[in-house]
Amino acid sequence: MVRYVDPGTVEWVESGGGPLIAVPETVLPFWAGADGDETASDYDRACEIEGYVGLLPVGDSAALVLGDEPASTAYLPEHGTFVRWCAADSEAELLAGVPDALATAVWDDEVRWNVPGTVVLFDPAWPGSETERTEHVRVVLKPGAYAVRAAQVQPGPETWLGLVQLRRLPTG
Repeated sequence: MVRYVDPGTVEWVESGGGPLIAVPETVLPFWAGADGDETASDYDRACEIEGYVGLLPVGDSAALVLGDEPASTAYLPEHGTFVRWCAADSEAELLAGVPDALATAVWDDEVRWNVPGTVVLFDPAWPGSETERTEHVRVVLKPGAYAVRAAQVQPGPETWLGLVQLRRLPTG
């Protein structure tokens, strides 16, 4: 993981050039990454996702693919949002723009993601069993269904960011 300011402030994950993926911890061993004998690896499947977000089956669950472009990504639990750094002069500038970006975002259609609990955000080229060897961030989520929506926002003249917001749906 990459840290741009003081340790513990915000942890960023970067990919080697493709999308990022959030896989539930319970099914990490089932994610093969770019490995495998199949005609299309798990990584290939992740790269085929069009748009900002999409879901892929993994074991008895699903992973959330953060697509469109390789951008440093952090999870801000206070906003329930993955923030993707598209353009900004500094981390402070980018993070300062998040509240306005959330308030003015024009959101794409939502997808429904059923989550068994904590997920791990990492480069999907890696096998899930090897995430400890690469940049990753654990995102603690309560089990349940989430509405996931995405947007690209320009909160300042030279600041662009992607937002992927998770909203827990009521049970029942």
